Amino acid sequence: MKKIIISTFAISALLFTTSCEDDFDTDVKDIAVTAGEANFSNYVSIGNSLTSGYRDNALYIDGQNESYPNIIAGQMKLAGGGNFVQPLMADNNGGLILAGNVIQATKLYIKSFTNGSPDIVNVNATPTTDVMNKITGPLNNFGVPGAKSFHLVAPGYGNPGGILLGTANPYYVRFSSSNTSTVVDDAVAKQPTFFSYWIGNNDVLSYATSGGMGVNQAGNTNPATYGANDISDPNVVAGSIKAGLDKLKAGGATKGVIANIPYVTSIPYFTTVPYNPLTPAALGANLTTLNTSLYGPLKQALTAFGAGDRINLLSSTASNPVLIKDTSLTDLSAQLTVALTPSLGLPTATAFGQIFGQARQSTADDYILLTTRAVIGTTAPGAPAPVNVYGISYPLQNQHVLSKTEAAAVKTAVDAYNASIKGLADTYGLAFVDANKKMVELNGQSGISWDGVKYTARFVTGGTFSLDGVHLTGRGYAIVANEFIKAINGKYKSTLPQVDPNKYSGVRFP
Repeated sequence: MKKIIISTFAISALLFTTSCEDDFDTDVKDIAVTAGEANFSNYVSIGNSLTSGYRDNALYIDGQNESYPNIIAGQMKLAGGGNFVQPLMADNNGGLILAGNVIQATKLYIKSFTNGSPDIVNVNATPTTDVMNKITGPLNNFGVPGAKSFHLVAPGYGNPGGILLGTANPYYVRFSSSNTSTVVDDAVAKQPTFFSYWIGNNDVLSYATSGGMGVNQAGNTNPATYGANDISDPNVVAGSIKAGLDKLKAGGATKGVIANIPYVTSIPYFTTVPYNPLTPAALGANLTTLNTSLYGPLKQALTAFGAGDRINLLSSTASNPVLIKDTSLTDLSAQLTVALTPSLGLPTATAFGQIFGQARQSTADDYILLTTRAVIGTTAPGAPAPVNVYGISYPLQNQHVLSKTEAAAVKTAVDAYNASIKGLADTYGLAFVDANKKMVELNGQSGISWDGVKYTARFVTGGTFSLDGVHLTGRGYAIVANEFIKAINGKYKSTLPQVDPNKYSGVRFP
């Protein structure tokens, strides 16, 4: 069971609103609704989890019904749009089963509150959506959770035999037309008159959410050699999207909308836990002991090796950074062992050298993962006491933190992806959504506002992100839908009205 404990903050902020300038700058709600130069009679959406309506770490019916493409399709109906059919899950709990085994857990929800802090857990239920129960008939939403850019044009991505091998996607298996089909080919077979295409997030997201436990594959244009958490080469991303657009064009779909991707490090999964959560009150009497027996000796030894900036004494008046392992640092294990042997003895000094050879305190340029909150202050398995407390006397490991160096690699990749996506939008004459810009607005001090209700990218209280810290709430998807609608109207002279995000669901409470 996945469990996330959120430290106390103003949950009551969810119960009232804050006024700021409304984001209805290009709304056309008082104008007759027309399709303009577009034809919305057969709209299909292509993408990943964001397109499918995934939220709260699962795909479930209510979330799918509030997917941004379904919201857009509802507005398109006012201008001649047809029905929008989605590959709905079997229940509202989420999760998947294959051959009787659970392969995807149920959704997250807030179980209770303790001293104002929510306890977030998985719904206690057995999933009822069997991957092998094939969905037949026409579909319009081809959003596949977990898909990367190249997966959408990869034959066999819906072959059930590849699920356990990692070459196929169970969500696509449910509605793929054959074991050799591609997501884009299945979408083209629907003969769309209009499409949306939003992909690329997962080409860096899995690397980031794993704390950089992957390889930056820049320069490697063979995705068949990639690991699950690798950063995709920008040419692979651009080439895969181009291949998809070429297939759509060849099938007669020449009008549509494409979006770039936000900086993944701007979402709550990376911004909720501060780099310096260790308050003097939390450390208590241990603060002095840590400075005397650990931080002080380490600081002295590292200074002798020209690396004294890695560790500073803990402050008794301000919040302190956590201790992390940074694999980009020169490994000083051997040097520390030699330096500490006279005072600690060889066995202990050897252990200290191995533990702290690439250790440093975190900075504001590092991102502590949302799930790491539950790790800080716990005992590190196999570590010797007293240097066995994660983040305090034992470094958080690579999978717990996206370091400054790793974050820079993510940003470089996203910038390259987005440059290509904008170029493709221009080349193919498509409407373009600057999703990255909208994310910057959500992260701004004022956020954005709809009819007096303020939305930000803050975890839980911001209203736009669901309980997994990565995917959106219904209100968040409505905000995204409006960005697509504005781009469509601007490009094709249509007058689709925007929706009111306040009418959609936010964070789910008991």
